[in-house]
Amino acid sequence: MAPLIALLVGSALARLAGLAGISALDGWHPALRVGLALMFTLTAVAHFVGRRRADLIAMVPPRLPRPDLLVTATGVLELIGAIGLLVPATATIAAAGLALLMLAMFPANVSAARRRLTLAGRPVTPLAQRTALQLVFVAAAVAISFGP
Repeated sequence: MAPLIALLVGSALARLAGLAGISALDGWHPALRVGLALMFTLTAVAHFVGRRRADLIAMVPPRLPRPDLLVTATGVLELIGAIGLLVPATATIAAAGLALLMLAMFPANVSAARRRLTLAGRPVTPLAQRTALQLVFVAAAVAISFGP
């Protein structure tokens, strides 16, 4: 739920900043880029620190090699993508890349739900809810990649 909150609150605050006179944030499209960048920064940090890293490693389907390396690589890609979203010249390609990354990582969500993993002491989010959230995140990235 934290990523959704980051996306919504980040976009809303950026839009308010645009309305307050910050021309770079004047419009929903640049505000959405900021919200999505904030969301990916939040999720990327989890790839590197504390209990969340161990949880993400556990989510990787068992048949894939080196889950620790996969989690690190996806975290780095998320950070690069978040930075790319904030640069107007690279925002569309960054958003498209992040949409593809989310699609590539979705099987880990399916695997975690099917294996009924417990993450941070709680059961994983049910697959239907995870799928709905993923659709929102991918839709935001696609909206950015196609421009205003």
